[in-house]
Amino acid sequence: MDARDAYQKVKAEMKKHIAGKDETIELLFITLVANGHALLEGVPGVAKTTMSKALADCIQADFKRIQGSPDLVPSDILGESYLDKDNETQFKKGPIFTNILLVDELNRSPPKTMAAFLETLEERMVTIGGVNIPLPRPFTALATQNPLRIEGTEQLPKVLADRFIMKIDVDYPSMEEEVSMLRIKEAEEKIITSKVISIEDILDFQEKVKAVKMPDDVARFIASIVSESRKEIHVVMGASPRADIAFMQCSKARALISGRTETTKDDIRFLAKPILSHRMTVRSTGGIGIHGIIDGIIASVT
Repeated sequence: MDARDAYQKVKAEMKKHIAGKDETIELLFITLVANGHALLEGVPGVAKTTMSKALADCIQADFKRIQGSPDLVPSDILGESYLDKDNETQFKKGPIFTNILLVDELNRSPPKTMAAFLETLEERMVTIGGVNIPLPRPFTALATQNPLRIEGTEQLPKVLADRFIMKIDVDYPSMEEEVSMLRIKEAEEKIITSKVISIEDILDFQEKVKAVKMPDDVARFIASIVSESRKEIHVVMGASPRADIAFMQCSKARALISGRTETTKDDIRFLAKPILSHRMTVRSTGGIGIHGIIDGIIASVT
């Protein structure tokens, strides 16, 4: 299947459940094709979970969901060992053994649980009793997160947030989108979602991404942006080299689903905020905000 056609089909199915949010849908599909994980941040009720489930519903793949809570322990996600009736050690796999995993309200979970989960995302395997058990392929985790200072949430450390290839900010809908949302909810029981792509399609797209070319000027553009993120006056800690790799992988995925054979600087500009915002630590910005800082960095690099 052609990646551009697949994206259009997935988008059409997701739009049955979501009003607007075209950019968010594109970023979610890019995450999947780039073989990464995404963090969705927004206040409660802005359809973060709905979008994640809608994406999974379009794909012929295994899907599981975990609800973050203060009493969530690592074994609730990863699984645990136990002794069977013959006194033999067995392993009961946790919900992380799936193709698409949704973790709702990740930052309501205890720090120890978040750390164990995110380390597994990086390694793409679970280690129990010294035995490494690989996760299925493909595997993509989508984690929703409430903004900080909302009751019951914990801050996700930058070193752990860095495991996510991007952070997608989900804002309040426009008035037109809110009206459309009401109509969608009104007809929800009649909506039928078709599974338009398969696991094999996703694995095929992830291989094809590797063949997309990245011109020298785009590579230099990426490196310059990441370097500038460490020099900006309001920045305490800039983006790590993982940001360079994320830019490369996601820009190639965006080119593929756009029907192109090479990346462009416009791909990098489009991806800058999702890729950089959770990797940078800033001091007081005088009202500019992290997105304003990133806009300034992009404007300063040619």
